[in-house]
Amino acid sequence: MKSLLKISGKAVTALLCAIITALCLFSVSPIYRFEAPRPFAGPDIYNPYAGFDTIPHWKRANFHTHTRVDNILNECPEYPPVVYDDYMKLGYDILAFSNHNQLTRQPYDSTLQINVYEHGFGLFKFHKLVFNPSKMLLFDHPLPFLVSQKQWQYDYLSANADFLVMNHPDRSFFTTPRSMRLLTSYRLMEADSGISTELTHWDEALGAGHYSHCILNDDCHDSGDHRRIAIRSSWLATPSALYEDIRESMLHGRFYSLRTPDFGNGDADLKRAANASLPSVSDIGVRGDTVFVRLTAPARIEATGEGRKMLALAEDGDYLECRLGEDEPYARFTAFFEDGNVLYTNAFTRFDKSLASSPYRVSGHSVDVLLTIAYNAMMLALALLFAGFTLRLAHVKLKS
Repeated sequence: MKSLLKISGKAVTALLCAIITALCLFSVSPIYRFEAPRPFAGPDIYNPYAGFDTIPHWKRANFHTHTRVDNILNECPEYPPVVYDDYMKLGYDILAFSNHNQLTRQPYDSTLQINVYEHGFGLFKFHKLVFNPSKMLLFDHPLPFLVSQKQWQYDYLSANADFLVMNHPDRSFFTTPRSMRLLTSYRLMEADSGISTELTHWDEALGAGHYSHCILNDDCHDSGDHRRIAIRSSWLATPSALYEDIRESMLHGRFYSLRTPDFGNGDADLKRAANASLPSVSDIGVRGDTVFVRLTAPARIEATGEGRKMLALAEDGDYLECRLGEDEPYARFTAFFEDGNVLYTNAFTRFDKSLASSPYRVSGHSVDVLLTIAYNAMMLALALLFAGFTLRLAHVKLKS
């Protein structure tokens, strides 16, 4: 019995050493020297809703949806046709399937295909939506502790895709305020995917001059569960559900996002009825140095600026405006409705339109050669050390 326990202990230790070896090998990364954050500034105000037209109705969309797939990494009990039908019954116009590291076909109409996948299997849930990739990229850091590891992934993925979405930063481990002030190369952020409506990660990034749009998605893993479907959505001002039109609206920012209660608490008819009459934006834009929003129902409307400063407030109204002075880097609107809906607009920011068409930019991050060599040498040395332990323990076990 003692001999069996001894052999089992050595086997477990050998397995752990092998796992640590693999983790060290897959932790290699450049180490970057990041440019200091630069808050938005300039004589002009970027209006993400420029060209907004109230004639076409808003189209409700979810871009982060999982389905049943025919392989071992299965996350959802329903196949794409069932998931698609479930969403259409709740008033959606656009649905993208974003299974992990694979593209999923649109089940009914190929013209509505949106090529997107969710990248990442790491234990820290550092995931990204990759839109219209030129090729499938699978490498992932299993434990991305370092901001440089995260940045390398954004650079690696964005070079082979139309654009990236930062997924659920409020549910990703080690996504710190510092990392939000440094990371760049993503275009949109799932700013509300947890309990809080404060959007602190998005505000950290905006305060550092990293422009992105706030997009809300269900991240649904079971469309048959009323608690997981039609909870978060984005509403696009787009002439069609074709990818080319969707892409333009998403990158420009002509959409707002809505967090919706689970109406009916399991009663499908009540949920459908409530989702057919959700509040929306009726007008939004810029007049001079004033930004404004008008809604279809009264709400508590807040205009939030840098450092989560309250710039303006309407306690119970359908309209709010606020002056965005030259010393105010950005403003965004949040509306809290009596029925529990929460609406977020994209951010209006200061910039200089003579220098760029939008405030979005990829902030500089150069490779620190010495730190890169030292860090990767350390990872390889640790990998060799634990690989040696693994082989030694395996040899001892065989001899035993």
